[in-house]
Amino acid sequence: MPSLPRTSHRSATPTLIRLTPGEQLRAGRLPQRLVRLMVGLTLYGTAMAMMVRAGLGLDPWDVLHIGIADRTGLSMGTVVIVVGFAVLLLWIPLRQWPGLGTVANAVWIGIATDVGLRLIGEPDPLWARILLMIAAVVVNAVGGALYIGSQLGPGPRDGLMTGLHARTGLSLRLVRTSLELTVLAAGWLLGGVVGVGTVLYAVLIGPLVQLFLPWCTVRLDPERVRGVRSAGGGPLVDAGDDPGEDVGISARQHAVPQVEDVTGS
Repeated sequence: MPSLPRTSHRSATPTLIRLTPGEQLRAGRLPQRLVRLMVGLTLYGTAMAMMVRAGLGLDPWDVLHIGIADRTGLSMGTVVIVVGFAVLLLWIPLRQWPGLGTVANAVWIGIATDVGLRLIGEPDPLWARILLMIAAVVVNAVGGALYIGSQLGPGPRDGLMTGLHARTGLSLRLVRTSLELTVLAAGWLLGGVVGVGTVLYAVLIGPLVQLFLPWCTVRLDPERVRGVRSAGGGPLVDAGDDPGEDVGISARQHAVPQVEDVTGS
């Protein structure tokens, strides 16, 4: 498709670029991106532990994780890692390829969660639990924005979502909602914690990640990306844009960019 004109807003706002795993490593500023990736994943796992300790409800995937942990006796972090790699197996029929950030996501969030659970106590007063829950959602959003902004690949659950969207042609919103309702129901049946925190997370996480993303995205040079990428390219999306119905960004979901082609074709 034809390139869209460059605007002053576009030059001032960091851009998310859809990259193949190889392009992610050659797109420049790798040390800075690796630091942001690992800080983001650490914050994300810490936020998961904070939500558990608040005891007021978890996000859908963590309802499943804690339900499995309760049934198996495994630590929550171990379950997060096992489920992450199980989800990666579902990428195979979808012809998705994991990036460095994908593998790091699958491993490090679980480790950070277990460390967080060892360090964070469970508060008794309700007001303290509410504050911990709210803080967890904000920390989760910052962590998600940092790892998305590192542009080193989506997490396993993100890739499953976007892969199903690409293969089925269904809207990303429908795929995301269907997946999250499925894992939420499975987790609840296994004894996972569903509550006000589940609703708060669902309502706030998207807008908060969208708010933090422009400050957390590493600026890549589109000209360098053009130099390393193979024919076909991929689109760009401003980190500050509201991508619309087919793009909902959450902490576990990369943007599915619409519109601008980095190749200029």
